[in-house]
Amino acid sequence: ALSGNPVHIVTVNEYLAKREFEGNIGEVYRFLGLQVGLNVKENTTEEKQAAYLCDILYTTNSELGFDYLRDNMKIDSQNLVMKRPYSYAIVDEVDSILIDEARTPLIISQSMKEGKNLYKEAQRFVRTLKNQHYLIELETKTIELTEEGINKAEKFFQIENLYNVEHTSLLHHIKNALKAYFTMHKNKDYLVDQNQVLIIDQFTGRVLKGRQFSDGLHQALEAKEGV
Repeated sequence: ALSGNPVHIVTVNEYLAKREFEGNIGEVYRFLGLQVGLNVKENTTEEKQAAYLCDILYTTNSELGFDYLRDNMKIDSQNLVMKRPYSYAIVDEVDSILIDEARTPLIISQSMKEGKNLYKEAQRFVRTLKNQHYLIELETKTIELTEEGINKAEKFFQIENLYNVEHTSLLHHIKNALKAYFTMHKNKDYLVDQNQVLIIDQFTGRVLKGRQFSDGLHQALEAKEGV
């Protein structure tokens, strides 16, 4: 950092990032004339921009990854938070971050409010199913409707052919509802806290706040839990 190249110090959680930023080592950096920043989830865009301009930045692996993804979705460069060139990253608990944590992908999941009613209807449908209506592979968490299940879906939704192209969205919602209801388990794969579905990391057992299952599965879980 003294040579003018920014350094990102990446920790596994916000507690460690804040502790080092506020602790003695942070004071040493400031004594040397270096700017020290802290990047955590609650930071505003302006606070993040200021933090990334610092000589030394404390952050978490997930926040760093999500900032990178969000920046790549921005149209106006003025809205970017990571404006300095990348130089050095020091990764704390590298085995946890680059092996254990890396098994959980960082995915930006956009809001799908317009399909909320369809998720509720799909969930209402799967609650009527019996064993003969679906085939499930628990190891891979894959589930499909049987011929009887397809017939039941067509009667339930009053359509002629579930696999017709015009029903692609409905089929997608049904598949997500099936997976949410039959293969995802509360307090194992996810938990509900303050009317929010939160992911549980399968390798560490930690709650991954701020993350969502992708491709509509998160919304299907919300419909399942009524939140």
